Amino acid sequence: MIPFVKAHACGNDFLIVHEKYAGLHRAERARYLCDRHTGIGADGVEWVEETGGGVRAILSNADGSIAEISGNGTRCIAAWWAAKEKVSDVKVETAAGVKLCHILKHEGKIFQVETTMGTPQVDNFTLRNHAGVRVSIGNPHFVLFVDRFPDDWEKTGAQLAVDPAFPEGTNVEFVQIVDTNAIEFRIYERGAGPTQSSGTGSCASAVAAMATRDMPHDLRVIAPGGEQRVRWDDDILYLTGTAEIIASGEALL
Repeated sequence: MIPFVKAHACGNDFLIVHEKYAGLHRAERARYLCDRHTGIGADGVEWVEETGGGVRAILSNADGSIAEISGNGTRCIAAWWAAKEKVSDVKVETAAGVKLCHILKHEGKIFQVETTMGTPQVDNFTLRNHAGVRVSIGNPHFVLFVDRFPDDWEKTGAQLAVDPAFPEGTNVEFVQIVDTNAIEFRIYERGAGPTQSSGTGSCASAVAAMATRDMPHDLRVIAPGGEQRVRWDDDILYLTGTAEIIASGEALL
């Protein structure tokens, strides 16, 4: 029996499971739990344990691979921990560093969370005639600006995500500029495929727009699953969005 909590942030859904249940079969268990037909269903599993001052998390993608961080997954952890411990500030330790989450407000099971996402790294990069922007938010991203979302963006994203130019793989974003303070994107996530949203994807898309399209350092970022806000202030990124606790239960092995 594996106890779990399920939460989502803008449609990007995660299972929160104690690290002790990962055992020696972390990848296999993540694939089983995330399967939407034979498991619980999710984009990833956040394996968590208390540190004394917060929560430590290891993220498994739906395919069982390990990722450095999920911005949305971190926000889901913050909502779960804030509800459990009745606190408004949550420190989440990830492989991409410590992220500080502040609960701006909550109503029932829905939490509005601001997360410090660190200092991004950005540079222009061309791959297979795709002129884009590489961005690191502690995990890798390749951002492509488009006038409209290509019909085959998922296929293109899948190919670019595993290109040898990215030895550890990459997340791929296709970004449209909506107006002077808003962008919209689609994402092919490394290890998960197309998802409804992404926290680090929102950050990477915004950073690329700010750095190469001279857009304001406070942007609305729209994805099929909802809207988030990214602010780049004194080299630090801040990601704001909602997280909703959906359910809890036990999975049978």
